[in-house]
Parts: sequence; structure tokens; C-alpha cells
Amino acid sequence: MRKIITVLFLAAFCICSQAYSQTRADEQMKQAQENLAKKEYIKARYLFLQAYNAFSSQGKYDKAVECGVNASALYHRENYYKEAFELLRGAELLVTDGEQKSGKTMPALRFRINKERLQMYINLKNPARAKEQLAKLEETAKAARNDSLSNDLLYTQANYYYTFGMNSQGDAYINRLIGQYKEQKNYAKVDESYKTLIDIARKANNAGLVARTYDKYILWTDSVKALTAQDELNVLKQKYEESLATIQDKDDSLSAKQYIIIGLCVLAAILAAALVLAGIVLLRFVLLTRKQKKTIQIANEHNELKTQFIQNISGQMEPTLNTLDATQPGVRALKGFAEHIQELSELESTLSETYEMREININTFCESVMDKIKADLKPDITTTVNAPKLSVKTNPEQLERILLHLLNNAAEFTPEGGKIWLDFKKRGAHTHQFIVSDTGSGIPAEEQENLFKPFTEVKDLTQGDGLGLPICSLIATKMNGSLTLDSSYTKGCRFVLELHT
Repeated sequence: MRKIITVLFLAAFCICSQAYSQTRADEQMKQAQENLAKKEYIKARYLFLQAYNAFSSQGKYDKAVECGVNASALYHRENYYKEAFELLRGAELLVTDGEQKSGKTMPALRFRINKERLQMYINLKNPARAKEQLAKLEETAKAARNDSLSNDLLYTQANYYYTFGMNSQGDAYINRLIGQYKEQKNYAKVDESYKTLIDIARKANNAGLVARTYDKYILWTDSVKALTAQDELNVLKQKYEESLATIQDKDDSLSAKQYIIIGLCVLAAILAAALVLAGIVLLRFVLLTRKQKKTIQIANEHNELKTQFIQNISGQMEPTLNTLDATQPGVRALKGFAEHIQELSELESTLSETYEMREININTFCESVMDKIKADLKPDITTTVNAPKLSVKTNPEQLERILLHLLNNAAEFTPEGGKIWLDFKKRGAHTHQFIVSDTGSGIPAEEQENLFKPFTEVKDLTQGDGLGLPICSLIATKMNGSLTLDSSYTKGCRFVLELHT
């Protein structure tokens, strides 16, 4: 009897413990989502990881994957890509284990994991690896046979092609999705598609796509009211025809004809009221659209005035600074700061203008740039150039300026006996990278987020104005490329300049 009681007690204890564990995991997931909404990203990531581990142990694969993907997104938001990829690999193994235990495939969960991995490769500007993940997404969406996943895939495909500048391919996928919704007369989804596309274009910094999509959206919103009114009119016409049929059927009854006539009058009044209402709504929407266009125009004018104002301040400082003793460190720092402000403003206002390009020999060019910093190196610092004898089309003056700035920074912060590398890597037919690495002190994590943003902190100008990297980043943008910090490199500092030809 005691053994039976003991067994029953242990069973009840296990059931209660499992229920508590599940409730605790749900609570952690809820708290993580609340912290995410408050933009408390570190707390949200910690709670998502706790919930992920709890759901994994309980075999709750769908919730575990949701928490794992959210935690991974928060990792790579802070450039912790190594941790993010490891977490996704663990989630993928968890799904594989669940498929083996259940004997059923879980393509929807694999789709979420691969989609997050794709987003990371897009953020890393790695089109080749991103393309591989896109192919996996197509396979999982096809296996799932789910309309929601198929539509999500079309958004993802459009995002990939727009991000890497292939606008025609991106248009093909988004137009396909919008066409499906139009056939279904799901106008709300069409509206949502245009808004999502505008958001994708903004994240990709594709101003042309934003303007083009916004114009299409305006045309659509102007026409959707007419389409809706036409549908309502068709319904009313159908009712009208049904009323006429009723009149025909009861033609021999005068009283019936009178009722039908009254009904037709009421129907005509409803039709007229509906048309008037539709006209009022359409007119109001047109007026609102014009107001929004005016607001955008005013905002653009204010931005141009701001840039002109900064340039004027910098120009007005120069005559006064020229009257001061240029040998004083503070005066030199102020003059350099004024010049940097002027250049920063000019770059921001001419981003759409490209530099003149010509062919150069990469090996000769890189060796020449490295030679220019050797006089400023500390004792026993080793310099290495890894660049093939290859011709590349670029703007050598602007390229040299960026590389010299990165190499001079490396020379300043690399101690005696350290190393500095300049590597060239070809990443595709039209993509190549220049990588500057050192074994210096590195950049603190709290400073990395604002590294390429000007005026983020008050500094002693004699110690540098902090505008060098923002200027280099804008020059890289004008060269159809990007300048980024490799946060996964922990032995010093590593910058990656990626250019597209």
C-alpha cells in the first residue's frame, strides 16, 4: 500500500513540476516580448534564450523556434553574428530531433530559421550565402504548401533582390504578390503590400525605389476607391435587375407593381447616396494625398536648408581662423574640424553623384598605400599586403584616401611588435573587398554602434574630431560600396571596405 501511495505521489509531483515549467516558459516568453516592445533589447534577448531552452526541453518545437529566432535577431542586431548563427544551428538540430521523434516534417519551422539566417547574410552584404538561404526557403515553402508561407517567400525574395540592387527581379516578385491579391479583390492586402515594399526600400537605403513605390501606391489608393465603388455599383445593379424581374413576374397585379416602384425609388436613392458618399471619400483622399506630398516637399526643403546652414557656418569660420596663430594645436584642430564639416555636408548633398573610374593594378596600388604609412609605425611592427596582380576598375584617389585613413588609425593604436594587414578579396564578378586588420587595442563594444555617425559625442578636437570614419563611409557609399567594422574579430580591429562595380 505504501509503495502505491509513493508511486502516485511521485507521478503527481512530476505532473505539477512539468506544468510549472511550461507556465514559467510561457511567462518568460511574454516578458521577453514586453521588453522587446519597450526596446530593452538585452533583457528581451536573455528572456527569449531562457524560454527557448525551456520549450526545447519540453518538446514545444514551434514556441522554441519562435524564441530562438527572436533571440538570434537580437544577437545580430548588436553585431554578435557568431552567437546568432550558433543559436540558429541549435534550433535547426532541435527541429531535426522533433521530426525524427514525430515522424513528420516541419517545413514551417525550418522556413523561419532559414529566413532569419538569410536576413543576417543580407546585413553582412554577402549575396552568395544569402542566395543559398533563399533557395532553401523556396524548398521549405514548397514543401509546406501553405499560402501564408508562399506570400512571405515572395516578400523575402523581393527584399533580397532590392537590397542587392536588382530592382527588376524584386519588382517581378512583389508584382506577382500584388496581382494575386487584386484577383482576390483583397484590397487591404494590396495596400499592406505597398507599405511593406516602401519599408523594405527604406531599410535598403534605396531612395529611387522608395519614390517609385510611393508613386505607385498613390495611384493605387486613388484607384481603389473607384474599384470599391464599382463593386458596390455592380451589387446595386444586380439588385436592380432582380427588382425588374420581380416586376415582370407580378406585372398582372397593380398593387404589386406599386410596391416594386416604391422599392425601385428607395434603391435609386440608396444608389445615389452611395455614389455621393464615394465621391466625398475620393475627394477627401485626393486632398489628403496632396497634403502629404506637400509635407514631404517641405521636409526635403528643410533638410537642404540645414545642409546649407552647416556649410555657411563652416565657411564663415574660415576667415576668423586664418587670423589666428596656425602653429597652435587648438587652432589647427578647429581649422581641420571646419574643413571636415564642409566636406561632410558636401558629401551628403552629392551622394547620387558617382566618381570617375579607371583601371588600376591592385597589387601595385596596395603596396604603394602601405609604403606611405611605414614612416609613422612604431618599432618592430610587421606590415603585410595580400593582393593579387589583378586589374580592377575604381577611383584610386578616393580608394587611397579611405585605406590611408584606416591604416593610419591602425598604426596609431597598434603597439610595438604588433602586426598590420591589408588584404584584397574578390567576392564575385562585380564585388571585391579591401580588409584592414591590426593587433591593436580594438574598439569598445559600446562605441561600435555610433562609429560611422558624426557628432555623437563631445570631444577634445586636438585629440581628433571623430569625423574621419563618417566621411570615409560616405565616400564608400558614393563609390557604390560600404565600410563596416568586423565585430567578430577580437584580436584587435578589422575594417571591411566592400565595393561593387
